[in-house]
This record gives sequence, C-alpha cells and structure tokens, in this order.
Amino acid sequence: MSKIILTGDRPTGRLHLGHYVGSLRRRVELQNSGEYEKIFIMIADAQALTDNFDNPDKIRENIIEVALDYLSAGLDPSKTNIFIQSEISELTELTFYYMNLVTLSRLERNPTVKTELQLRDFENSIPVGFLNYPISQASDITAFKATTVPVGEDQLPMLEQAREIVRKFNSTYGEVLIEPQALLPDNKICSRLPGTDGKAKMSKSLGNCIYLSDTAEEVSKKVMSMFTDPNHLKVSDPGSLEGNTVFIYLDAFAKDEHFAKYDPDHKNLDELKEHYQRGGLGDVKVKRFLINVLEEELAPIRARRAEFEKDIPGVYEILKKGTEVARAEAAKTLSEVKAAMRINYFEDEDLIKGWQAKYDRR
Repeated sequence: MSKIILTGDRPTGRLHLGHYVGSLRRRVELQNSGEYEKIFIMIADAQALTDNFDNPDKIRENIIEVALDYLSAGLDPSKTNIFIQSEISELTELTFYYMNLVTLSRLERNPTVKTELQLRDFENSIPVGFLNYPISQASDITAFKATTVPVGEDQLPMLEQAREIVRKFNSTYGEVLIEPQALLPDNKICSRLPGTDGKAKMSKSLGNCIYLSDTAEEVSKKVMSMFTDPNHLKVSDPGSLEGNTVFIYLDAFAKDEHFAKYDPDHKNLDELKEHYQRGGLGDVKVKRFLINVLEEELAPIRARRAEFEKDIPGVYEILKKGTEVARAEAAKTLSEVKAAMRINYFEDEDLIKGWQAKYDRR
C-alpha cells in the first residue's frame, strides 16, 4: 500500500516558530525522506471559517502568507501538493455523507472539541460548522487515502474520530476507505514552543510570537524581551531552567556546532545549562547566543521568502496546480464512496440496463 501524508494549517495568521518546530520543519524532513509516494498539505480555509465566519477577509489575506511561509521553509511543489481546502467541493460532499455515521453526543464528547469550544466561548452557542470539525477532518484525510497524519498529542482525539468514521463506513458499505495512522512529533519536549512571554501558547493577539517572516532586527528585539527566570536578578545568582523560555528555545534549535561559532566558552547546551544553574552566567549573554542560533536558522528562510515575494502570481499558480492534483484525487475517492453507498446512479450502467430489462419484460 502506498504511503501518503495529509496535513495542513488554518490560515488565520502568518506562521511562527511554534508552527515551525511543531510541524513545518518535520514536514520538510518527511518530504525529503523519499518514504512517501504522495504528500498533501492543505491550507484549511473552510475549517478556519467555522470560527471566523464573520471575518472572511482575515482568511483570504492569510492564504498567501501561509503559502509563502510553506515555500520559504522548504516545502517543494515538485514533491508536495499544496492546496486550498475550499476549492475542493468533493470534501464538502464527503463530509455530508460521513455526518450520518456520527452521533451528536459523540461529537460533543471529543476532548479536543470540548477544549476548543471553551477557548472560543462557544459553549452556550455552538456553530454547527465548528462542532462538525472532526467530521470535516475525516473527510480531508480519507479523500486522499492518507495513511499517515502528522499530529500533536492534543490532536489524537480528532484522528481517532476519523478512524472510527472509516471503520463505520467500511463495515456498512465495504472496504473503501483507508484507516490513517498518527505520526507524533519526534521531539516531544519541543513539540510546542511557548510564547516569548512564557505563556504556554504563541498567539498573535498576545503579541508573543516570533514569525518566520520577521526581520533579523525584529527577532533580536523579541528574544531580548523573552521571559527567563524572574529570580535570576544578578549574573552571580543561580538560574532556574524550569519554565525558562530562552532555554526551551535553545532545546529546540541549538546544536553543538553553534557553540564553536557563537559561544566557545561552552562545548554544548548541557554545559551552558550547568553554568547557568550554578550562577555566573547572565541572561543577556544567553539571549545573544539564542539570537545567533535563530538567525542561522531563519536567514535562509527569510531569503527564500524574499524571492517568492517577487512573483506572487507564481505562488498562486503553485496553489492552483496543487489544488488541481488534490481535486482529482478527492474526486476518485468520492466516486468510490458513492459507488459503495449505491448512489452513483448515472455511472451504474448495470442499474440502468436492469431497469430497462425489467420494463421490457412487461
């Protein structure tokens, strides 16, 4: 069986280092691994509209931003199909059929849905489209016969619901759909970076993000304002690593070779941590080291983005071609689904001939 990946992002803003560490960097590695026959990366604008229905311009404007972030991070259109969800009507039709396989109470019990409803204060007035999110996601996954879905642990309940839908469909109509498997982050410690202020999640509204498109000056300013150890008041004071945002970022990005370039006083991150904990190492020095590490990672991304920004029509053409490929794949699956459900009336020649023979015998 072919190995196929489906993953994506909601275009509600530019992508930041949290996206990069949590998923985007891994996607580029998977793309270049040669292990997967097909890779589909979805810009999930239809899903984003479920809780941004009154602000469609926000979604419209961020589609190109997300596409530029994808391309600048290293996603290659010759290896990966990047597509826009709302341009593929087959996904909506599959969602409609799958709705009959899921109960309302099962949707409401989904832990991820419950958490998201609380975050958006939807508990007393839930948009049907938002509650339907797990079914829509199942449609996205199954439409491309995805065998592998890269997810964080918080998304496992969503994937499990998709697997339930696959099992229910196949047991009812026959073996048509592929049951997907989760691919968890290989580095759980850094799977979700905190905001620069130490809060658990990066958020545009909180102003605590470092974006992939930030300039070197913007990155430097944000790092210098990062939350560290509030009790580390003097250089001589022992410092704590727990909840220290700077060291969490270093866990995600620092390599041994960075120390020879930017901090020859330490051989590796373990030595740096030990020095900080015993005292005698100031936050400013550690932050300056992090700035150099991040610049080495972000400079090539920034340079690639500058090139793609020179040809925005070309970027839209990449999205158009990727969407055409994705639509053809989804159409094949939809045809198989409708045949299994016996609602492919015009394609079923035996049905038509059978009825004709029946009436000819009268």
